[in-house]
Amino acid sequence: MMHDDADDAESGLNLLTDRFRTYMPVVIDVETGGFNSQTDAILEIAAVILSMDERGILGLEQTYFQRIIPFDGANIEAAALKFTGIDPYHPLRIARSEKQVFQTLFKIVRDAMKANQCRRAILVGHNAHFDLGFVNAASERHKLKRNPFHPFSSFDTASLGGLAFGQTVLARACDAASIEFDDSQAHSARYDAEKTAELFCNIVNKWKDLGGWPLR
Repeated sequence: MMHDDADDAESGLNLLTDRFRTYMPVVIDVETGGFNSQTDAILEIAAVILSMDERGILGLEQTYFQRIIPFDGANIEAAALKFTGIDPYHPLRIARSEKQVFQTLFKIVRDAMKANQCRRAILVGHNAHFDLGFVNAASERHKLKRNPFHPFSSFDTASLGGLAFGQTVLARACDAASIEFDDSQAHSARYDAEKTAELFCNIVNKWKDLGGWPLR
C-alpha cells in the first residue's frame, strides 16, 4: 500500500525522534591500537550526525573527526598500525587528548539530541559492539559525565547489510547498495564512518520506500 509523505509529516512520523523511539542514531568509527578496549589506544575517531528531512528521508548532516593522543600506558600493537596505516608518532600529526576529544564529541551529540527532541543517542557502527566498547571505555577512563550513548544497545550495519544486501563486509555492502567505496581510503575513521552512515541511511530509506515504515 502506497502512503502519502504529507500525511506522515502532519502526523509527526517523519521526525527523527519518532523513527527510533526517541533515540538518535549517531554513526561512530574508531581506529585503534588493538582489539582490547580497556588497554589499547584509540588513535582516531569520527562521528557522523544524521538528520531527517520533511519527507522522512534520513541523511548525513555533519562529521566530527579527531586524531587522538594515546592515553598514558596505552598499548599499541604493531599489527594494528600496519592494518590502519596510522603513524601515531609522526611529528606532523595533529592530535588532541582523548579526554578533550570525547568531551567535545559528547557535547556535539547532546546538542544534536536536543535539536531533534531525542532523549538518548544510539551508536551506529560496522560491527558496532567494537566501537561502542571503546567509546564506553574512554568515557569510564576519564570519568566523563553525561555519556549520551546507550551503554549496550546499538545499530550494526554488518547485520543490516547482511539483511538488506546479503553482504556483511562494509566495502561489499556499499558496492551492493551502489555506494562508491575507495579501498585506498578505508581504515580512516572519517572515511569509514561516512561510508557506514551512507549505508545505514540507504537501508533505512529503502525500508521506507518499500512500505515498511511507517507501520500501518
